[in-house]
Amino acid sequence: MTDHNNPTSSCCCGGSAQDFDSTVIKTSARNLLDPATAEATCPVMPGTLVDKAAAEAAGLFRDYRGQRYWFCCKGCGPRFDRDPDKYASAA
Repeated sequence: MTDHNNPTSSCCCGGSAQDFDSTVIKTSARNLLDPATAEATCPVMPGTLVDKAAAEAAGLFRDYRGQRYWFCCKGCGPRFDRDPDKYASAA
């Protein structure tokens, strides 16, 4: 399991924990695709909550088939791009 607070830990999306923006990652759970909700789940790293506004400010999102997906780190966007159907259906 990745420890996002440990800078020597690696993440499953190919980056290091240093790639994670602590302003983007959240630690509480709520409805994750509700547009009115301030948080979303990263589709590449299920269970990782993301602050939507912070992710958008950092460019950590993609629009796919009319839905916006927010990411927890810069490595998740390219991974999503390689197989968006896989990650969109899991979200």
